[in-house]
Amino acid sequence: QEQLAESGGGSVQAGGSLRLSCAASGYSDSGYCLGWFRQAPGKERTEREGVAVIDSDGSTKYASSVKGRFTISLDNAKNTLYLQMNNVKNEDTAMYYCVAAPAGPYCYTSAPLGYFRRWGQGTQVTVSS
Repeated sequence: QEQLAESGGGSVQAGGSLRLSCAASGYSDSGYCLGWFRQAPGKERTEREGVAVIDSDGSTKYASSVKGRFTISLDNAKNTLYLQMNNVKNEDTAMYYCVAAPAGPYCYTSAPLGYFRRWGQGTQVTVSS
């Protein structure tokens, strides 16, 4: 059973950088889809947005709103998923969640929320001008 625990959130000024970490344990080495979702202030849980995903082949996908600014990576030796956030904007303010799903054809940021059966507790990122 996958367990996910995020860290690294905080306050950052617009244009700055932040790195989120997710300690991921229990996921199958035979195939997985790991990623980051976010929920902006005032948005409902059902409106959570996929930010970036990575699959067991190392393929990465990003939401258009973060492409070129955010980088997702996985350190298998440390069982840790990262999200490097550069040139952050006010609209990046949100609660960020680490997510996990079995390997499959729906490893996309636009996949239904229910595809990701494991969610962490979230870590807050606040961007100020």
